[in-house]
Amino acid sequence: MSKRVVVTGMGVITPIGIGVQIFWNNLIAGTNGVKKITTFSTDGFRTDKGGEVLDFDEKKDLGKDYLAMGRSSKFAITSIIEALNMAKIDLDYLKKSKVAISVGTTMGEMQIIEEAVKTFVTKGFSDVPDDLPKKYPCNVISANIAKFFEISGQTIVIPAACAAGNYAIGYGFDLIRMGRVDLAIVGGVDPMSNIAFAGFSKLMACSPDVCAPFDFERKGMIVSEGAGFLILESLENAKNRKANILSEILGYGVSNDAFKSTIPHPEGKGGILAVKKAIKNANLNIEDIDYLCAHGTGTGENDKVETIISKEVFGKKAYNIPISSLKSMLGHTMGACSAIETVACTKMIEEQILAPTINYKTPDPLCDLDYVPNTARKAKVKTILNNSYAFGGNNSSLVIKEFQE
Repeated sequence: MSKRVVVTGMGVITPIGIGVQIFWNNLIAGTNGVKKITTFSTDGFRTDKGGEVLDFDEKKDLGKDYLAMGRSSKFAITSIIEALNMAKIDLDYLKKSKVAISVGTTMGEMQIIEEAVKTFVTKGFSDVPDDLPKKYPCNVISANIAKFFEISGQTIVIPAACAAGNYAIGYGFDLIRMGRVDLAIVGGVDPMSNIAFAGFSKLMACSPDVCAPFDFERKGMIVSEGAGFLILESLENAKNRKANILSEILGYGVSNDAFKSTIPHPEGKGGILAVKKAIKNANLNIEDIDYLCAHGTGTGENDKVETIISKEVFGKKAYNIPISSLKSMLGHTMGACSAIETVACTKMIEEQILAPTINYKTPDPLCDLDYVPNTARKAKVKTILNNSYAFGGNNSSLVIKEFQE
């Protein structure tokens, strides 16, 4: 018999706040975390706006190894510390338990690569750091987490673009459900990256000012950074610890568009498949879903296709299911987005409040659903579907539910 999987701890680092409570307060207040980029020069780009975490202390005293890590690893470890503290789990407990680490990312430690390339171009090969090979690969993030917390169990990094956070949560969910581990540290992380910024600018996908998902005058996405991590446990393990259970993960679905790498399938075929898989995997039906946490990038095609997906899956009920895009406030945190959104979804269930889609002014006839415009809303919400539709055609959908015995 498969095990039930629950959430007992969460941690976040975002452009609108470090720490779950600060993040949540700013989220329901509709705070815009998008500002002028300070990390690098934006001369020649379509926009100078981004979602930076400006108040993160990279030099805090968490040991020599921590200080030598890249920004993604530091983000991850800091948010995991918060999640473990919330779950009331210490290092001794981790050492004696069956624990897995599952991380989603798009860019990995891209800032380290960028700095190395800059050094190579301006100073030459001899000045490139000798320790570069052990600092930039994507798997370094999970390795750094394992070393920092002295976890010797399974580790994995899933670079599934902007759907990576949900993929990572789903992987940890499966390990627990099958009884292979008792506890999984899962989530996603990405740093602000010059390369990502340049790439999306080249695609003309970036908004010059704000992210306005589902709005008729939306102009594109905003590149951002952040991290979100959760502690997943089997229900049995959580009860044995007398843990405070925050929510339950019921199931997930993944798929690929098998279409173009930077444009969703115009009929939403891959996204529809992922959503249907998630609902089936959770042993639910469409009537059980109370809210959709949208991918909602603010690009013309994504938002239109996402609306098509909702209508195809839910039929007439689509008009009665509230949807909102947290990217309107956070920008697009890449591989971290769906993990951060899962934290937000858990808080929405806990507080019975739906986060808004800000910057919404002009309705789009092709996006005609309820996007919780501009103001947070009280609502009865038990079951949430968190959707991500990424470049490369990677789609993921996760079902989060209020915990009940």
